Amino acid sequence: MPQLNRRSAFALLAGITALSTASMASAARKPAVPEPSEVRPLWPNDPPGSSGVTAQETVIERSDGKGPRDRAVTHTRKPTLSLFRPRKPNGAAVILIPGGGYERVVMDKEGFETAQWLADRGYTCFVLLYRLPGDGWGAGPDAPLQDAQRALRVVRSWAPGMKFAQNRIAIMGFSAGGHLAASLTTRFEAQVYDRVDAADDLSARPDLSALIYPVITMTAGTTHAGSRKQLLGASPSFEAVQAYSAETGVGGRTPPVFLVHAADDKAVPVENSLMMFAALKAKAIPAELHVFEEGGHGFGLRSIEGKPVAAWPTLFETYAKKKGI
Repeated sequence: MPQLNRRSAFALLAGITALSTASMASAARKPAVPEPSEVRPLWPNDPPGSSGVTAQETVIERSDGKGPRDRAVTHTRKPTLSLFRPRKPNGAAVILIPGGGYERVVMDKEGFETAQWLADRGYTCFVLLYRLPGDGWGAGPDAPLQDAQRALRVVRSWAPGMKFAQNRIAIMGFSAGGHLAASLTTRFEAQVYDRVDAADDLSARPDLSALIYPVITMTAGTTHAGSRKQLLGASPSFEAVQAYSAETGVGGRTPPVFLVHAADDKAVPVENSLMMFAALKAKAIPAELHVFEEGGHGFGLRSIEGKPVAAWPTLFETYAKKKGI
């Protein structure tokens, strides 16, 4: 699979061929955020089901220029994996899946920053820019899962050349990205796309799943309404709600799961993580749940300083090591 240099990588991520002089000057004034060393395309050609898709990929800068960059990608056309290499590899890898309500993908706050934190601790990290279900892809609500399955398989195929083991690959999803991670955790065997190359002969099963303030259920009143609407439409059937509620898909081969949520989360109710934890325990799947009294939603690494929720990254690292990741 081809490798892109930094300029080409940003162009691919942004969906444009160059940055204007003005935007480069604006970026230079903002506090630095980690940038990937490489960005690699997820699919060798167009993604599955791309016929008729007309949405234009766009990068939105959401910061006010005073704080760190906060880029979100809408209408993803070319899914990618952004690579963060550790100085001292520990033999394990993490695929990060940022959130965004299935309407956008929040790359800096929940992707690049956390990836760099993990890379500093030895993990080879990949941030997934995935397609969104409302853009007319042939697979509809399964388009993001196609990208997640492909990402796990491709990363597994790269393991021999990147100093991590094929059986030491974790995924970490945030908010709606947590729903996608939970879907991969429970539906890694689902046949959602046709084989593309040798990478697709490998398993899409994660060795560990970390779900950070995740959307889990599609049940009205408990789900995140915006994510449900983007994924399933305004009035989904009972069957669709059940099929895309991750807590209903837990089975005997579900990998160990680490969950983090804040009790005062007003966007994605903590009941999402509670339901997933209960489903995991009912199937005797190893799981660890941390519920913090305060933290709200979307805290990532930016909004945790001085709060008990600041413990979550270290708690994940401890659990991952316990599970051999």
